[in-house]
Amino acid sequence: MKEKFITLFSVKSSLISLYLALTIPIPFISIEKLKIPSIITFILGLYLIINITSDYVETCNNKISYKTSLISRYFGKENWEIYWKDIKLIKSLPTSQGSKVYYFNTKKGDNFLIPQRVENYDKFLLLVSKNTGIAINEISYISPLWTYKLLTIISVLMIIGEIFAFLN
Repeated sequence: MKEKFITLFSVKSSLISLYLALTIPIPFISIEKLKIPSIITFILGLYLIINITSDYVETCNNKISYKTSLISRYFGKENWEIYWKDIKLIKSLPTSQGSKVYYFNTKKGDNFLIPQRVENYDKFLLLVSKNTGIAINEISYISPLWTYKLLTIISVLMIIGEIFAFLN
């Protein structure tokens, strides 16, 4: 049975709202000659940020796959696919911010980053454990979910402040 795990809404909304907070003022403050190009660039950027936050994981009884968009692939993110039977272990590495990232290590010695920002993460980890036989007790989100929610709130407040400043 196929299962699809999309990017966490809080992650996607935080990145999109931050983009909006940082770029909404640009078309309004640009000189008249650059209004149309800045609006086009703004819309293109919004399309890009929505597109690159639309990666997802797909699992079935035989394998796990990570799917990215064409634009994500252009910027260096690659699709990958691993058969469950080929996963030898899960290894962790510390990040510079003090958390951990986890990798599937295959029998061939390849390493694939385990997506840590997907919806239904607990269910995803249970599928990983069930299909590999590897304990997943220590694996968690790369950063606390409240950080994404806080970033979204701050970004929305910035947007409200920008709208208020523009109207006055």
